[in-house]
Amino acid sequence: MNELLNWLLTTVQSVDPLTRNLLAGLAIMLETSLFVGLVMPGDTVVLVAATGVANLPDFFFLLGAVLLGSLIGESLGFWIGRLFGEKIRYSKLGNKIGEKNWKMADAFIESRGGLAVAISRFLPVLHSLVPVVAGASTMRYRIFIRWTVAACAIWASAYVGVGYIAQASYEQIGANLKFGAVIFIAIILTFAIIVHFAKKRLEKAAIKMVETDKAAQFTGLEG
Repeated sequence: MNELLNWLLTTVQSVDPLTRNLLAGLAIMLETSLFVGLVMPGDTVVLVAATGVANLPDFFFLLGAVLLGSLIGESLGFWIGRLFGEKIRYSKLGNKIGEKNWKMADAFIESRGGLAVAISRFLPVLHSLVPVVAGASTMRYRIFIRWTVAACAIWASAYVGVGYIAQASYEQIGANLKFGAVIFIAIILTFAIIVHFAKKRLEKAAIKMVETDKAAQFTGLEG
């Protein structure tokens, strides 16, 4: 197993750092602005790229590229929504995404505003829809980007950090052990499990927020 992992890490590390980091930033940019993330999750690209980090300067280079890519992608999604919101929603691609998901994004933005923008960065499907929906709404860009910066900074630090820690732990400790690759796999799997359940909890919380606000609005109308 160590031989296979050594080959994988060597392959990633053999890629020019500038190319590797820019590709990771580009993957994240496309994920939020053009719905590519619905097919190929950008977080997987970032995690793989992080295993190729050679030192701290390279770490911060990748972190900066991913953060910048996230902000550009989110901003592009916002302005696509501002200019082409209805056309995108009722296009063939929009129909494939499903009206249910669009309505959830609508309700989330309407009820929670900037907080919805921040939370959506960590949720499947919604992370690609919310920027577009926010742009199509009355939300101002400065409010959108303020919440986006905070969410993207946390997201980027988590994914780049875990990939780097897994690779560094293996090279410093695991490479000299017979089953050292298990250390690398354990770190990645633990992170994946934590992310999975965290997303589930956030998704339930988002749905509850929307339902609570709808109930409150209905009660207000009755009163």
